Amino acid sequence: MAAGDDRVLIDRFIEMMAAEAGAARNSLLAYRSDLRAASRDLQGGLALASPIDLTKITNGWDDLARSSVARKSSVLRRFFGFLVDDGLRADDPSSALPRPGTARRLPKTLSHDDMTAMFSILGRKLEETPDNSGLLRLSALVEILYGSGLRASETVSLDVRVFRSDQPFLIIKGKGDKERLVPVSDRARIAVSQWLAMRPKGSNWMFPSGKSHLSRVRLFQMVRALAAEAGIAPERVSPHVFRHAFATHLLEGGADLRALQMLLGHADIATTEIYTHVERKRLVELVNKHHPLVDVAPRGT
Repeated sequence: MAAGDDRVLIDRFIEMMAAEAGAARNSLLAYRSDLRAASRDLQGGLALASPIDLTKITNGWDDLARSSVARKSSVLRRFFGFLVDDGLRADDPSSALPRPGTARRLPKTLSHDDMTAMFSILGRKLEETPDNSGLLRLSALVEILYGSGLRASETVSLDVRVFRSDQPFLIIKGKGDKERLVPVSDRARIAVSQWLAMRPKGSNWMFPSGKSHLSRVRLFQMVRALAAEAGIAPERVSPHVFRHAFATHLLEGGADLRALQMLLGHADIATTEIYTHVERKRLVELVNKHHPLVDVAPRGT
């Protein structure tokens, strides 16, 4: 990576945020503006910035509102995380960025009914045309996204050799090239097996497209189209929202945060704690339902 690549890399990052995270148009415009401003401050050397360089940028934020500082810090962290994930730089300098402590918004997610509606539409269409390779591919993708909680980038870049129909897990290489074991449901194994029977040969990608694999942008378009057919507002849906639904629904079903951290591939349990709103609700319900004094009337009543 050479100096002067900032504009190209910022564009690639914005494309990723649109496809994988489903960021809204106004958010994308703000991200692009913040990154280009930081690039100008460093004479086009943002992608190569050191922690000292970032400190120089943030010294100019003293008069900004806390929310603005939080937004700028957040997009820069995501940008450098993207560079590391895509192998464009080996280190992440974003530890030098401030953490103003603004409340973190809960992730968008989908209800059980939302997921049932999408799977019902997909199932009905497959009953009508069971040999439709496009539908079989979409079925495999959706089952993996929701059934295993993979990131969009991990899903589209799956190597077909990691899948075995008799093996209920995959070994995934995720962020920072860290490997983790991901369970694969019986439903997902069936869906993937059906897709592999129709999949074009001559490539090691599980979801090939041209000379490479299916793009995150195309995956984003596919899941939004499925949502629209199921009567769900497309702007509520992205591949990353499927991952949030996976996490939220597991916690609702009784999974603990530490297990969820392993399944999602989070290096830090603090990242997983965004889902504690679900865990707290479940614990309150657990106490109210099972505590031995729950049926004992309080004194004075």
